[in-house]
Amino acid sequence: MVIRSILDTDLYKFTTSYAYIKLFPYAQGTFSFKDRDETEYTESFLDELKQEIQHMSEVTLQKEELEYMNKHCRFLPRVYWEWLASFRFEPEKIQLHLDEAHHLHIEVTDYLYKVTLYEVPLLAIVSEIKNKYFNNQPNIDEVIAKLEKKVKLSNDNKMTYSDFGTRRRFSFDVQEVVIKYLKEHSTYCTGTSNCHLAMKYNMVPMGTHPHEWFMFHGAQFGYKHANYIALENWVNVYDGDLGTALADTYTTDAFLSNLSRKQAKLFDGVRCDSGSEFDFIDKLIARYKEFGIDPTTKTIIFSNALNFEKALKIANYCKGKIRCSFGIGTNLTNDTGFKPSNIVMKLSKCRMNSNQEWRECIKLSDDMGKHMGSSAELKACLYELNIKG
Repeated sequence: MVIRSILDTDLYKFTTSYAYIKLFPYAQGTFSFKDRDETEYTESFLDELKQEIQHMSEVTLQKEELEYMNKHCRFLPRVYWEWLASFRFEPEKIQLHLDEAHHLHIEVTDYLYKVTLYEVPLLAIVSEIKNKYFNNQPNIDEVIAKLEKKVKLSNDNKMTYSDFGTRRRFSFDVQEVVIKYLKEHSTYCTGTSNCHLAMKYNMVPMGTHPHEWFMFHGAQFGYKHANYIALENWVNVYDGDLGTALADTYTTDAFLSNLSRKQAKLFDGVRCDSGSEFDFIDKLIARYKEFGIDPTTKTIIFSNALNFEKALKIANYCKGKIRCSFGIGTNLTNDTGFKPSNIVMKLSKCRMNSNQEWRECIKLSDDMGKHMGSSAELKACLYELNIKG
């Protein structure tokens, strides 16, 4: 089995799931898969993928896992973990097929508090089976040798980072090798987003919220005020915990213009997940100064396709201006010499309840070419936000 535990996923899937339960318990959504490389697959690959998806239904929250998460995530109430103990993945809700060009399509529809939990495991399964399908065999000694250099760079420069690599890992086994090494040798690794491995290796589970939280708010409440309302609702659920705001769902410029002084003061910092990190630093610092906030009391978490050398350049640019840390994914868990999967699974439509119409969910990006959604809805969003496409 690729997925060994229901905790073998990112922490922010659970925090977002609980936020839906608390504020939008009747809301429904569809997650859709996209392979940006347009990989061609075979029917035998699809058959193996279907088998793994069937295994997902066997994964349950164990008593010791419940107790661990309840103890280490004080921002989530015990009642959430007790609900999760009753949750089961339902393979029949996962629609998948290959089209005429042999490209893979996956969709899952359910209540948002449940369907959000499918994203990361499905991506991890596709990535691992794809490597098996192409007969990619990692050299673990080489993986460790590369990791040794990365950890030394971090240790020598006191550069903090965490593992964000579950969704596009080479395999579960490779990610576990990486986490074990980081636990034993890395002074400045602050934790991992993977709750199962955090529990197994006594590390801090890391994460706040994903793009989907803002995409849902954009679809339901309009793009102009989506960032503001999404952050207000996050505070309504978590009361100041999990205080890293994600900036780029509808471009960083739109986020910063929407950011209130209260939110700027309340949130510990902001996550940068696309675009030029250096431009982002300058813009965010300028915005904090407009609010009369000392930027050196705030933190930027960088998480956009990073490697350690790039992270060090960014850290040096931040020095003396603003705090920083890094969420590093594929460069940690899929640096095996084989081309990593460039796959995503995003919220594609949602509705507030079963009586409402479905609304398309879209995502802009500070990286050109990474906008997600139909051209008509993207055009409407760009117009509403007064952004030139």
